[in-house]
Formats: sequence, structure tokens, C-alpha cells
Amino acid sequence: MSEHFETNSIRINSSKSNQKEHSSPIYLSSSFTFESAEEARATFAEELPGYIYSRYSNPNSSELIEKVCAAEGTENGIATASGMAAMFGSIASLLQQGDHILASRSLFGSTHQLLTRVFPKWGITSTYGDISDYLEWDKLIQPNTKMLFIETPSNPGLEIIDLEWAGKFAAAHNLILVVDNCFATPYLQQPAKWGAHIVTHSATKYIDGQGRVIGGLILGSNELIKEVQFFTRHTGPAISPFNAWILSKSMETLGVRMDRHCDNAEKVAAYFDGNAELDAVKYPFLKSHPQHHLAIKQMKRGGGIITLTLKGGLQRAQRFIDQLAMISLTPNLGDSRSIVTHPASTTHSKLS
Repeated sequence: MSEHFETNSIRINSSKSNQKEHSSPIYLSSSFTFESAEEARATFAEELPGYIYSRYSNPNSSELIEKVCAAEGTENGIATASGMAAMFGSIASLLQQGDHILASRSLFGSTHQLLTRVFPKWGITSTYGDISDYLEWDKLIQPNTKMLFIETPSNPGLEIIDLEWAGKFAAAHNLILVVDNCFATPYLQQPAKWGAHIVTHSATKYIDGQGRVIGGLILGSNELIKEVQFFTRHTGPAISPFNAWILSKSMETLGVRMDRHCDNAEKVAAYFDGNAELDAVKYPFLKSHPQHHLAIKQMKRGGGIITLTLKGGLQRAQRFIDQLAMISLTPNLGDSRSIVTHPASTTHSKLS
């Protein structure tokens, strides 16, 4: 394995058929065959490596996982049918009734719904901490707290959490640290370097990069991923071979695409910075960003998202959006086409 991001993303090829293809094929097969009954028994017993059923694993998902693990610096992973399947699986597989999650207050809308409405039905509760006061977090620890769950940069407000602090905090309190790295991508940030035990992605976003397919990733140590694998194998949030193939191919260009996203975002953020019609412009690598010092410490570049706070509330924001040209109004992100959305009335509307 190379130390270079681009080389690994292009050259990792988990398996070749006896046709010796240069580009990985799509393995559109629900199951795989065995040469003998004994081989089948040994493979099911995990005494022999091999593929059994695409709900468990598939050559396309294996290749995707190997590429992203190389980029993130993690040992193993699971590819799921969506980003939210990854969020759900990373929590449900590692916690049980009676456990407590300490989470950052700034979370994606559906993740917040999981923590506040879904998991409490199963006896898993959550408390939210404010990133403006890290001293507060010690007071939020409960005897049953088992997990620290954070996003950085956060969706959509671009709050930056100190990953070094998070890693040390989790270690001090014996917590599993889960980091949603979707906005940064493995190219710009690697939370495992700072002590994250689990890293999650909505691969639908930047990893795909063209708004084509849906997928998610759960990455971490062999020990933790073994627990996640058991859960996902028997609950079924498997990624399709086709989607895994698309996402693996997309990893080949992630570095180039993210550099261009960052180039463009930096120019747009600088253009809007200080505009009298705006209450705020947030971009991690703008010096005016409240956590700029953290962004430059733990991110390679600032990413492709800019947050604008317009004066005049919802109606003013809607007028601004409706007057834009050549920008798609859609809830996705990370696309090759520029995108705009108003989170408070769409993706995050259920938070209030």
C-alpha cells in the first residue's frame, strides 16, 4: 500500500477474475458458489476466506472499503446502503438498552432524529454538548455514557470540533468516539489520527461526487468493525454491488475533485465575506471563522461548503435562492454541479 492518497485510490484492486481485467468489473451476483460441501462449511465457519452472499460482502464493496480505509488510516470497514444506514449501524451495533450518548449539538437533521426519537424507544438516550464550552462536557458525562458522537465540520453550520480534544476526552472517559467525516472527506481530514474509534460517511455526497448513487461507510478497528459486521450481516443494510462499484471508481478522482471544490469555495467565500447584506459568512479556512485555528490544524483544506446567513429571515433567503442562476436547488451536496439549499426549512426543519 502506498503512502499517497491518489495512488491508493486508483491502484487498490481487491480481486481480479481469471480474465485479468485492468478495471474492476461489477459483481452483480446475490450469492457465490463453492467447489465442495466442505469448502462451503469452512467458509461459513470463517475458517476460509471467501464470498458467500452479497448481503454479507461482495468484491465491489470490499474494494471500496479497502480504498477508504487506506485513505482514513483505519483497519476495516462496512459499506452500507446509505449514509443514514451507516449512522444507525455505528450506534445500534455498539450500544444497548440503558446506554447514553454524548453528542455535539450541531448534527445533521436525520442524525438528530435518530438520537432524539428512534433510539430512546430502545432505551438509548442522548445529551448534547455546546462546542463553545468544552469544560461543560465533563458535567454532561453520566455513569452510563458509552459513546461520544460528533460531526466536524458540522452539517450545515460548519462548526469545527477539536478532534485532538475529542480523542483525549473520549479516552479519559472510556468512550467510543464516532466522527461523521462526511463534509471533510478522507482526503481533507482523517479523524482516526486524532483518536476516533469509528469514522462514518454518507458516501452519497463527495465520495460519489456526481449525485448518482446512495451509500454509506462505517470504518474503524478490526475489533469494533467485527461487532458492526455481525449487526449489519443480520439486519441487512447492505450496499448494492453496482453502487459500491460506482463509489470505488469515484475514489479514483476524489482528491482532484476536492481540490477544485476547495478552490471554488475559497473564492466564493472571500467574495461574500464582509457583504453588508449578510449577517455571517462561514467557511472553515476564512480567518473570520470562529474555529479557523482548528480547521487549519486538522484539515488539509476548507472543503466545498459555504454557509451564508442573510439578513431578513426566511423570505429574504428564499428570494435570494430563487434569483440564483446555474445553481441547483436540491438537498444533496458534494455534486459536480453547484447546489444551494435552505436547511432550516428543509433538511433541518424537524429540529424545531
